[in-house]
Amino acid sequence: MAALPLRAVPDPDHGAGDDPGADANPPGDAAGENPPGDADDEAALSSDEALDAYSRLVSSVAERLSPSVASLRVARQMGGWGMAGAGSAVVFTHDGYLVTSAHVVAGTDRGEAAFIDGSEQAFRVVGRDALSDLAVIRADGGTPAAPLGDAARLRVGQLVVAIGNPLGFAGTVTAGVVSALGRSLGTRDGRTSRLVENVIQTDAALNPGNSGGALADTAGRVVGINTAVAGVGLGLAVPIDDGTRSILAMLIRDGRVRRAFLGVVGGTRPLPAGLARSMGRPNGLAVIQLLDGSPAASAGIRPGDLLVELDGRPIEGVGDLQRLLNGEVIGRRVGLRLAREDRLLELDLTPVELRA
Repeated sequence: MAALPLRAVPDPDHGAGDDPGADANPPGDAAGENPPGDADDEAALSSDEALDAYSRLVSSVAERLSPSVASLRVARQMGGWGMAGAGSAVVFTHDGYLVTSAHVVAGTDRGEAAFIDGSEQAFRVVGRDALSDLAVIRADGGTPAAPLGDAARLRVGQLVVAIGNPLGFAGTVTAGVVSALGRSLGTRDGRTSRLVENVIQTDAALNPGNSGGALADTAGRVVGINTAVAGVGLGLAVPIDDGTRSILAMLIRDGRVRRAFLGVVGGTRPLPAGLARSMGRPNGLAVIQLLDGSPAASAGIRPGDLLVELDGRPIEGVGDLQRLLNGEVIGRRVGLRLAREDRLLELDLTPVELRA
């Protein structure tokens, strides 16, 4: 078979006279393509812009909140010795109330608050609650109040800013992310212990002296009160939520927090499958131990019982029971539902006031 001669077929996109073998888009001039080096420049520019945006957020929060964060100096008596202490506090009302950590003002009833504008104000302790590690103090000046946010809206990975006075360095600002939510922090007042629920974990640098300072979101709202350093890059903050707002209100009004007491020690346990389906929730509070002579023991509660409701409200764990045992139920007869051997029982009991 004779070979057929090959002939170049003109590209329909080329006009007459165009060289069909020529590259219509020379290197570096292709449609949508930048000259060499531009991609690296764009990446660097993008990184710079991101850094600038991050810096602007942190700076704006610091500018807004730093005037409302105080450095506290206190003197306390411990075992007959005078000791100096320090911490931080946040102004949260326009009439001079500040929130701080209870351990910052333990053993004292007054001190000095210094602000970044150089002003110093005497303060007195209005009330403290060691079981939530919160305290309210009142200073004499017209310092602007910081807005309070809602820790329930936080998400893991969200940017947060810590403002306080670590190691005596006033007005220190650090930033990080929410590392975890829903942590628990054990507290104690005398022989009484309690878990603070929904504690915020952050990698924003915290050091001694940060306690009582602000943990804020990028809108400049205080979402937590820094309370503990659990390790390098592991700080904890008491959340600003409905429970915390209630505690602050009680400290302002009464100087203390009244809590009810049942006398049970327990933990979260799964409900039997049939009961879980009928109640529409998976867990209850298992009674592990009862205190002799307590309201729970007198009502007939037994170790092994699963508490599921108190005063008509559900109980799925320790946090639920703690929230329900507020001052409103002290001395009032309330109904308690519990599961015992796959049966639901209803008992009545009268909580008493918790004493440290």
